[in-house]
Amino acid sequence: MPSPFQRIGIIGKCGDPGIAVTLNELFRYLKTRGHDIVVDSQSAELIAGENINGVHIERLPELCDLIIAVGGDGTFLAAARAAADFETPLLGVNLGRLGFLVDISPEQLSSRLDKILAGEFKTEQRQMLSTHIIRDHEIIHQQTAVNEVVVHRWVTPSMIEIVTSIDGVYLNTQRSDGLIVATPTGSTAYSLSAGGPILHPALNALVLVPLNPHTLSNRPIVIDDNVVIDIRFSQTKQINALVTCDHMEIPDVRINDKIVIKKAAKPIKILHPADHDFFHTLRSKLNWSGYPA
Repeated sequence: MPSPFQRIGIIGKCGDPGIAVTLNELFRYLKTRGHDIVVDSQSAELIAGENINGVHIERLPELCDLIIAVGGDGTFLAAARAAADFETPLLGVNLGRLGFLVDISPEQLSSRLDKILAGEFKTEQRQMLSTHIIRDHEIIHQQTAVNEVVVHRWVTPSMIEIVTSIDGVYLNTQRSDGLIVATPTGSTAYSLSAGGPILHPALNALVLVPLNPHTLSNRPIVIDDNVVIDIRFSQTKQINALVTCDHMEIPDVRINDKIVIKKAAKPIKILHPADHDFFHTLRSKLNWSGYPA
C-alpha cells in the first residue's frame, strides 16, 4: 500500500548543530523509502554528502504532504505557524526536554515512522489563536499562536493595569505582571508554570491566567474558544508593555492600544503514533504517579 505522504518536509531546530545526527538519519531513512524530501534552509546545511537546495520554512507547507519537525516544542511551534494556512499535517521528533507536542524519540525513529508512513496514526486538530494590535482604529500588528498570547509588563518595575472583556462584556480589571491567554495546547506550557489548569486537547476552550496579580483572589478562568477577547490598559500615563505570541515578540505596545485575541480561522493538524495517549504523556512528562526518592 503506497504511503499517504509522498513529499515530506523536514524542519530542524534552528542553529543547533547537535541535531545533525538525527537529521541525517531521518533524511537517509526517507530517501531509502523513496520519498521526495524538502528540507528547510538551515537544516539542509547539516545533512552530509547531499547537494540539497533548502527552502525557507514558510514555503515548506505548500510543497509537502507532511512536515516532520526535529527538535523540541519550539521547533514544532515554528513549523505549526508556517503550516497554519495550508493544513499540512505535522509530526514531531523530540530532541528537547519536555516535548508535549513532539512524541517520537530518535531511538524509535524508524519503527514509529514505518507505521505512520503506512497509514497507522492518530490525527489531532489543535486550535490556534489570532492576535491583532489595534492603534487608532488600524491593525498595526498581526500574529498567530499555537500555545499562548501573553501581555507582559516590560522594562518597568510597576505592575500594569489590564481591562479584559469577553465578546464585548466586561470581565475584570487587574493589576498584575501580565495576562496569559492559552489554548488547550498551551495549557501545558507557560500557563501551567503560572498556576493555570491543564486542558484536554479536545476541549473547545481557552484559559486566562493572571501573572502575579495584586488581588490574590484573581484566579485563572476557563472560557469557550468561540469568543473575542478584548484587552486594554487603564493607566493614565504611558506604560511599557510587551505582547508575545508563542515567544514571538510584539514590542512597543502603547497605553491606548487594543489587543484583540480570537480563535484562528484554521486549526493545525498533528499526527501521533497509533498508540498515543494524552494521559500517558502527562504522567511521563510531569512525573505523575511516581514515588518520592
